[in-house]
Amino acid sequence: MRRIAQCAGGIGLAALVATAVALPASGAPRYSREQLQRDVDAIRDTGTTGVLAQVVHKEGSVRARSGVADLDTRRPVPWDGYYRVGSNTKTFVATVMLQLAAERKVGLDDTVERWLPGLVQGNGNDGSKITVRHLLRQTSGLYDYSYYLPQDQDHTPEGYRKVRFRSYRPEELVRMAMRHAPEFTPGERWSYSNTNYIVAGMIIEKATGNPWEHEVHERIIAPLGLEHTYSPGSSAYVPQPRATFYERFTPGGPLVDVSIMSDGYADGGLISTTDDMNRFLRALLGGRLLPAAQLEQMKQTVPATAWQTLYKDAGYGLGLAKRRTSCGTWAWFHGGSMFGVSSVNSVSADGGTSVEIMLATQPGEEKAKLAQLTAANELTDRALCGNR
Repeated sequence: MRRIAQCAGGIGLAALVATAVALPASGAPRYSREQLQRDVDAIRDTGTTGVLAQVVHKEGSVRARSGVADLDTRRPVPWDGYYRVGSNTKTFVATVMLQLAAERKVGLDDTVERWLPGLVQGNGNDGSKITVRHLLRQTSGLYDYSYYLPQDQDHTPEGYRKVRFRSYRPEELVRMAMRHAPEFTPGERWSYSNTNYIVAGMIIEKATGNPWEHEVHERIIAPLGLEHTYSPGSSAYVPQPRATFYERFTPGGPLVDVSIMSDGYADGGLISTTDDMNRFLRALLGGRLLPAAQLEQMKQTVPATAWQTLYKDAGYGLGLAKRRTSCGTWAWFHGGSMFGVSSVNSVSADGGTSVEIMLATQPGEEKAKLAQLTAANELTDRALCGNR
């Protein structure tokens, strides 16, 4: 999982200025397709090649697209396009773990050492002091293995092409993290690390006898009918239909097609669609996937300090984050980024309204990233606040 997924939208940036959202008067139209199209066009105008957004609420859904799927063919972004959803995978994995906790197959206060003896050790790392809860809440202190990935150490088109078909075993990724001392004592504070969910996926396998992908499929994907959501495993390909995913490796540099990339683990390996992602988010917050007690635990957050410059009052729970919208309500979200593609999402506290946005380009400079994320968050705020 690429390090860019450390932030909910995959972008570590300066402060995000809240945008005022006018609530509809009684009887006035809610967030309309026309407004959605304007907001999607605004995202496109930040430099993204292709955008697809879908808003689902109790009365139905609206969707809009802008830009192109491919710079050569100029074909439109496919309505049902597949894309890598990056760190949204963490919410699926956390949901499975909480289901196992409800079944008393795993305890949230069980230690990593209990389930995976000897895995987390060396350089001050100690699995006997890290719990499942620490992993899911990003409070373990484990160093993020992705800093050691070749594609992050050599973030160039040449570096990308060298490793785009390379895959790793989970144990290898954990060993990368063990090269580094922990960032802090478990539970001391919050810091996003993809290593946490690599370990969580391994615990799910140990507890169930099945890979994390199997459990996600049987417990979430199949029951909800998410027919376009799956883990590609070691495959480097996203199926058609899809947009072409582009990355600008340097400010002002060319857009490079980075659609091929092997990167499928429990921290960010799923592929999905806007329709499936909305269905998942609404089911989760609507109480269809977890007993009330486990959903409440998932929503118990700690301050996500590194995100609070981007998201007002941001907090991180067990694989799910919250932020204050511009109309004062809470939005629940995660989001994620992979090479060339980002997913931005939000869902209302009752699961009644959800938003999923696919962005088919990674900008090459912080200013462009800020503009892209600002426009995407303005869209999600208008959708949530206009559909209360």
